[in-house]
Amino acid sequence: MQRIIACMLALLAPLPLAADPWALQTHTVPFDYTSPARPLTYTPLDRAASPWTLCISYPHLKDAYWLSVNFGMVEEAQRLGVGFRLVEAGGYPNLDRQIEQITNCVAQGADALVVGTVSFEGLTPTVQALSEQVPVIATVNDIADPGIAAKAAVSWYDMGAITGRFIAERHPKGSAPVRLAWFPGPQGAGWVSFVEAGFRDAIAESAAEIVLTKYGDTGREIQVTLVEETLDSGVAIDYIVGSAPTAEVAVSILRARGLEGQINIVSDYMSHAVFRGIRRGRILAAPTDFPIMQGKLAIEMAVRAIEGTLETRHAGPRIMLVTPDMVGNTDLAETLAPASFIPVFELD
Repeated sequence: MQRIIACMLALLAPLPLAADPWALQTHTVPFDYTSPARPLTYTPLDRAASPWTLCISYPHLKDAYWLSVNFGMVEEAQRLGVGFRLVEAGGYPNLDRQIEQITNCVAQGADALVVGTVSFEGLTPTVQALSEQVPVIATVNDIADPGIAAKAAVSWYDMGAITGRFIAERHPKGSAPVRLAWFPGPQGAGWVSFVEAGFRDAIAESAAEIVLTKYGDTGREIQVTLVEETLDSGVAIDYIVGSAPTAEVAVSILRARGLEGQINIVSDYMSHAVFRGIRRGRILAAPTDFPIMQGKLAIEMAVRAIEGTLETRHAGPRIMLVTPDMVGNTDLAETLAPASFIPVFELD
């Protein structure tokens, strides 16, 4: 009875203004990032047909990147008139925890599942089983295709390649060699192998050489340890390159050791602290994949999948590289959540 009353109230409520189209990118073959990309003008729904309930799963909320994804999801869920329950696995090593969380979340009653996975293939059997009950939408981190109704994501190969090309253009083949310490993230995560392949391919014909590689979860404590180990190793380096938490901790560690300006920092994705570092000239560059927009798109796709109107099964924002000379002119409205925003785990 309560659900019927809620549906009646939703129908009686004034309709919101139609949303502006979103400027996105899609691939000619869904889920195939090697297929040609093309611009997409995406017109989102004005309103959900019913107040659906979504299950949402993140790998963690340890950095501001996933906070920005959460902000986008809250905004879009409120605009469409749907609710959600959010669970987070606590880190990339926690595959079993994420499997348990999404299984329980769907069992509690949900109309769709939106998942940012901790593993490319580790969730496949669970996702396939759950997809027989509800549509499953993948967001941000790439995941194996079986059981997936749609993907709201960008190519992490391209994220790595754009980062690598920035360094390759600064140090073309034949110029003085530079030595990189590379921090790709946790092995086995649904994005690390792709960002690493893109980065290594992009610097292959440059004067840049990876002399140390440090894998690890993207929690700040672990990244502090990895950066400290690198600097204590005695291996000379010119760059620290890696995830946003890597770049964030590297700024303070290099300053504390008196190495600021001697070792350059580049991040392969954006966060609030990375943006501040770029603005202050302490981080050279980072690409943004507009995590707020990815969060919005995942919610909108989930509603379409529930209602049977899903046409575009794979889309995401167009990646953009941000450097110090661009920060004043860059529209970051779909990149960084407001500083006052705190995570929302349940939305009615």
